[in-house]
Formats: sequence, C-alpha cells, structure tokens
Amino acid sequence: MVEVPSVTEAAGDAERLLSEAEALSTRLARVRAAVGRVILGQEDVVEQALVTLLAGGHMLLVGVPGLGKTKLVETLGTVMGLDARRVQFTPDLMPSDILGSEVLEEGEGGRRAFRFLRGPVFCQLLMADEINRASPRTQSALLQAMQERRVAVGGEVLDLPAPFHVLATQNPIEQEGTYPLPEAQLDRFLLEIEIGYPDEAAERAMLLATTGATEARPEAALRADELIAAQNLIRRLPVGEAVLDAILRLVRGARPDTATLPAVKQHLAWGPGPRAAQALMLATRARAVLDGRLSPSVEDVIALAEPILRHRMALGFAARADGVRLGEVIGALKADLG
Repeated sequence: MVEVPSVTEAAGDAERLLSEAEALSTRLARVRAAVGRVILGQEDVVEQALVTLLAGGHMLLVGVPGLGKTKLVETLGTVMGLDARRVQFTPDLMPSDILGSEVLEEGEGGRRAFRFLRGPVFCQLLMADEINRASPRTQSALLQAMQERRVAVGGEVLDLPAPFHVLATQNPIEQEGTYPLPEAQLDRFLLEIEIGYPDEAAERAMLLATTGATEARPEAALRADELIAAQNLIRRLPVGEAVLDAILRLVRGARPDTATLPAVKQHLAWGPGPRAAQALMLATRARAVLDGRLSPSVEDVIALAEPILRHRMALGFAARADGVRLGEVIGALKADLG
C-alpha cells in the first residue's frame, strides 16, 4: 500500500524547498558578483554560463579571439571551487592526451605491470580550448565522458569526478584546418553561448581594470559539494503546466515534420530532439533560481530558446543559399510563444 503524504507533510516539504531555494539564490548572488568583478560587460554570457553549471550541463562558447572566453572559464573554475584543467586542442592531439594512457612499469623483483596514468579529463571542470581544431577521432574521446560522466580505458570503466563539466571554446572565423563538431557531440552541449563585442561603456571599464598596476582576481564563492547540492535542488523545483506546454510547443514546433510555422517547414533541414526539451526543463529552473524565483516562467523559455536550440537544428540548402539565418527562424518560434 502506497502511503500518501498528509497535507501538513506536503506543506512542510514545500516550505523547506522554498527555504533552500532562497538560500541558494543568496549564495548565487555572491557567485554572480564574484564573476562580474573579473568578467566585465558580458552579463548575459555570465548568466548563461552559470545556468549551464547549475543545470549540470556542458557549454560551447563561440566568439572571435580576444573576447575573454578562456578568462571566463578560468574564472568560473575558481569562483565555483572546482578542480579545473585546460586542454588546447590541436590537429595532432590524440585521444590518449585527453583520457590518459597505460605505461609499463618494472617493480621489485623485475616484475612488470601496466599502470594507467589519468589524463586531464579526470577533473571537475575541463576547458576544451578551440575544440574544433582536433580530429574527429580526438573529439569523439569526449563523447562518453560528456554523456555518461565516465570513460572506458584499457578494458575498464572509470568514473569521472563529480561534478563534471566540459566548457569548450570555438572560433567562428578561422575555419581553415578545423574539423566541424558532429551533430551528436553538439547535442551533448546544454547551451551554445555566443560572445559578442562589449558595448563602449563596458570596454572603457575593461581597459581601466586590466591595464593598471593591479588586476581583479577571481575568488572562490562556492564549493564543489555546494554546486552538487544546488544541481539536485534545481531538479526538485516545480514547473508549471504553462511552462511545460511552452517547452513542448517550442521544441516540437522547431521540427519540420511537426511544425506549424511556414518558416520552419521551408527553411529547416532537421530540428531538435528530446534532449533540447530536457535542456530547457533544467535550464529554465536554473535561470529562475539565479534570478531569485522559485519556479520558471514562459519568459525563461523564451530567453533560453536560442542558446539551447541553435546548435540542435540546421538550415536547408535553399535557405542557406537565400541568406536565411537560424536566429531568424528561432525568432519566429519565440514570437509564436508570445
């Protein structure tokens, strides 16, 4: 017989959840301020990066050189209290350079045995710098790690530290000698975050802050165990029917075979899968807590639609020839949500 919680127990659980969410919002305000002291003029980017980590996902940062992509990842690692490592992806990088390799050692008595040397993937925050410069074979070394949080090496399956996040960067203008990420790997990134140029006021503040005798340094504002607790709490937050309906309508409306908008049917070759809806369910909750709210709204769905959908859909040949942009199609989908 299944026991049904009493009204008093349900009310108590709701109060505890509210109290925990409010406490988390207070801590996250300190985290956001700590990142903002180092990363200037990129408020939306910082918000989306924090949403990614709070939702337990991976993110792909896309932007021209010199906009602070690497600096942002380093700052997040310090502020979140995570063990962070960096791998510079190059054409000659091998999977063993990421996962690790076995070495033959000779012990006492001349006995030889293999010992596995763990690679940089065994960390809590892995920065994959210019990920599209490595060969597909090396890129695929991250697939299992990103999806399952473990790797298979030498006939053994090894768990990665918790939490585990991949924060990859990509340069959109230097495409010579690069290998585009396969769709299966792109789908593993919770958000694709585009970093643009800062406005004049932010660039002025940046110049003054970074060219003086002293420069702001990131300081820890959270611990790894606190981040795990925050990720678990976010999964417990309620999601209203209106938000759930908006997510389904957005994702299903972005698929050519189930779309109702002419722009989607005409311009898209393929649309997002169920993982996009899962990403929206988690990311909207994380954004709500980051803004000090207990549950997400339709506005959160609209705000996160582009970074979640952009890398999970593709334009058809005719649309590319006509100069249609994915942002225009996603804009039509957002407008349809109201």
